[in-house]
Amino acid sequence: MSTTQTQTIGHWIDGAPRASGSGRTAPVYNPATGWVQAQVALADQEEIDAAIASARRGFEVWSELSMARRQSVLFAFRELLNERKPELAAIITREHGKVHSDAMGEIARGQEVVELATGFPHLIKGAFSENVSSGIDVYTTKQPLGVVGIISPFNFPAMVPMWFFPIAIAAGNAVILKPSEKDPSASLWIAELWKEAGLPDGVFTVLNGDKVAVDGLMKSPDVQSISFVGSTPIAQYIYETAAKHGKRVQALGGAKNHMLVLPDADLDLVADQAVNAGYGAAGERCMALSVVLAVDPVADALIEKIVERVATLRVGDGAGGPDGEPHLGPLITAEHRERVAEYVAIAEDDGATVVVDGRTCMVEGNEDGFFFGPTLLDGLRLDSRAYTEEIFGPVLQVVRVATFDEGVALINSGRFGNGTAIFTNDGGAARRFQREIHVGMVGINVPIPVPVAYHSFGGWKASLFGDAKAYGVHGFDFFTREKAITSRWLDPAAHGGIDLGFPQHD
Repeated sequence: MSTTQTQTIGHWIDGAPRASGSGRTAPVYNPATGWVQAQVALADQEEIDAAIASARRGFEVWSELSMARRQSVLFAFRELLNERKPELAAIITREHGKVHSDAMGEIARGQEVVELATGFPHLIKGAFSENVSSGIDVYTTKQPLGVVGIISPFNFPAMVPMWFFPIAIAAGNAVILKPSEKDPSASLWIAELWKEAGLPDGVFTVLNGDKVAVDGLMKSPDVQSISFVGSTPIAQYIYETAAKHGKRVQALGGAKNHMLVLPDADLDLVADQAVNAGYGAAGERCMALSVVLAVDPVADALIEKIVERVATLRVGDGAGGPDGEPHLGPLITAEHRERVAEYVAIAEDDGATVVVDGRTCMVEGNEDGFFFGPTLLDGLRLDSRAYTEEIFGPVLQVVRVATFDEGVALINSGRFGNGTAIFTNDGGAARRFQREIHVGMVGINVPIPVPVAYHSFGGWKASLFGDAKAYGVHGFDFFTREKAITSRWLDPAAHGGIDLGFPQHD
């Protein structure tokens, strides 16, 4: 495996790139080749302090600008992003490994939130009540929090940050983004775009690092909130630590998403959607389909159809090649590939049948790449760790249930509550499912029910810590705080004189 270092990736502080002096770095791989293509700096306390100080200065400038001025910068950013998103997609493919079309799709879903944020004046309006008592009015305003922190995962280096920062910036806050150290360059590209759009220095900061940077943001009294997406154990740690230090927190965790398939469903549609949702993005997404709950007697026929489709899938370099773009790119690191393989081994040891085995996947010319082929399991025990834990790879499991009620009970008994779906042509069954299921995002004949930007994203139970979901109305509520003002302007001709009694309504 090559360890050639072409560059060291630093931070973005005070509106410009900043080299790190910490002396600590982490490797950034090209997952398709397995080679180290760069090193990323891991911030020390001095750099954390500098980032926060710059963001405070940026907030003082940005929060005082008129809504019209802020809105013009957001529109400029939107136009620049739309024009140049192929550049960003190429960066994502190079560092994350996902296929180019998937990277473009990721950016498009992030753009939805940018477009929502351009309409922020309507979404942060206050309210006014006139003459609540004689001569007294009450009104509310929404004001920004100040400096806010965003900690994003490796699997969506553009989309997940865009779930948060467009709304935070629109509302008048200054953002410090701590991207994953596995694929940091997308965030720096976005920072340059904000600069070009006219955003004042310090309003968007990129702080690269590891747990030191995360803890530094959470413990600083100058950071008012933390937004996080990642695994459930880390989400819980983020929630508990940041809340202990007096911050608002929205921490989105992991998932184990189920699709319930009723006997009346169109099995060709189900098979297509199961393959798309289970293997797209190499399974590295919290909304990926993990488990197909097949209500008897459709399991065997459905497995046969899925196997037929899997046979047509091609794994390769996400950037494409002589044969065009593959369906699946590599996983993010060699360590993650081994982790996914261990879960398949656990399933096998626990009695599951490995119907399709992706562990031996090899791409000619990229033998050192972190590739893992589509994998299909049948007959997995419900007490197996391969069933109860999030795998985060291209592994689809089929579990047979006897009835609709058994399927619903099985989904509701899980500790996660991120996304789920039902496939059926029975409207009554679908309506009952959406009401009875204990999951935050539900699809009806839709396998990955990610809400559009003007609704909010987030699960239930161990998939979400904190009270606010991402984007939508929740996002604007999270990044602003409401102030209630009670006002009386006295009429000099009607002054009532001194009254020491308790104020009363009249």
